[in-house]
Amino acid sequence: MRPLDICSSHSYSWHLCGLFDDVIIIQMLARSAQKIYGRVQIPQMSYPDLAEAALATGPFVKLRKYSKCFRYAVDVTICIDLFGSCCVYQVMIARTAKQLVDGTDLVSDDGGIPLRAYVAMLLIPCLLLCMITSLKYLAPFSIVADIIILTVASATVYYAIRHSTKSPFEFEAFKTASGLFEFMGVCVFSMEGVGVTLAIENNMEQPKKITLVLAGGMSVVIGIVLTVGFFGYWGFGEKSKSPVTLNFPLSPFPIALKVGMAVMVYVTFALNFWVPFDLVWYYIKQKYEPEKYWLWERVYRAIFVTTITLIAVVFPSVTKFIGLLGSFCLSNMGFIYPSFIELCLDWNDPGLGVMMWRLWKFVFILIFGTILCIIGTYSNAKELINEVFT
Repeated sequence: MRPLDICSSHSYSWHLCGLFDDVIIIQMLARSAQKIYGRVQIPQMSYPDLAEAALATGPFVKLRKYSKCFRYAVDVTICIDLFGSCCVYQVMIARTAKQLVDGTDLVSDDGGIPLRAYVAMLLIPCLLLCMITSLKYLAPFSIVADIIILTVASATVYYAIRHSTKSPFEFEAFKTASGLFEFMGVCVFSMEGVGVTLAIENNMEQPKKITLVLAGGMSVVIGIVLTVGFFGYWGFGEKSKSPVTLNFPLSPFPIALKVGMAVMVYVTFALNFWVPFDLVWYYIKQKYEPEKYWLWERVYRAIFVTTITLIAVVFPSVTKFIGLLGSFCLSNMGFIYPSFIELCLDWNDPGLGVMMWRLWKFVFILIFGTILCIIGTYSNAKELINEVFT
């Protein structure tokens, strides 16, 4: 679950629907992986591996020659999404640090050290954390992060009830069409599980239980998001800040939660960095001798973390950045790619029917994903650029 999932949203119902879609798409991807393993006799695959194999062995003969291109498209989309998420996490940590240092409920560039300076100061801590090259050493920290999430969710309910001034039914679902698409991008951004599902499955002792694990895990995620989304918006309304802990008062317990939230996001930075860098390193390491992998892997990790930090310094607007990533990356990675992979694997199976329902299902998802990608990306990119240059 991304840290965004425990930030108060401007329409918790939309966010909840997005997470239900998340569950369906992730399970679609997991089922497709289980099917392809038997066909190609390979015990595990990454998302790009699955995309390439599905098209290369699929029923559409004329498209098979583009299987490598499909793989590269998935690679690039995952990297943009997850590396971009790391930029967002750095800004979230910086916003929390600035609020605590300035001792004010407001988070702005006015007064004190600028927000961009706080982002830049995160370079060294993030570099050190990302030198951990094995996922098994990062996993235990995720458990601590989950405890923090539950605590923050409970605190959100408490402070929202204390802060609320009107009935939740008095709030508008959305105000403008462009605003709706911006928020849909934010909701879709929550679908991080799509990019890391197969990476998790590949590290499981019993990979066939991935669907059960996803169902149980996402049920908890949906419950937390529903709680925080509803109470966060009810309590703090249009003035809600991200992450949600920025809305809490500056007293001892809330300050501890703010620090805990920052630590949790810091750990999540490393977990999110691991997956896309692993994809990139697969191609980069082919240029070097195996005995030099240890050195060059760390060199490239440092280069990527530095680049991520520079981007975060230039674009410190959290919500617009999140919406842009969600609209562009997840519309493809979370909707179009998984549905096309499923179409390739299921096209010749019994049950196609006269109306070719599998094809129409893909067409529907393709249209939705394309609309979200074009309109959502345009809306969020425009707002992001305006905030940077004004």
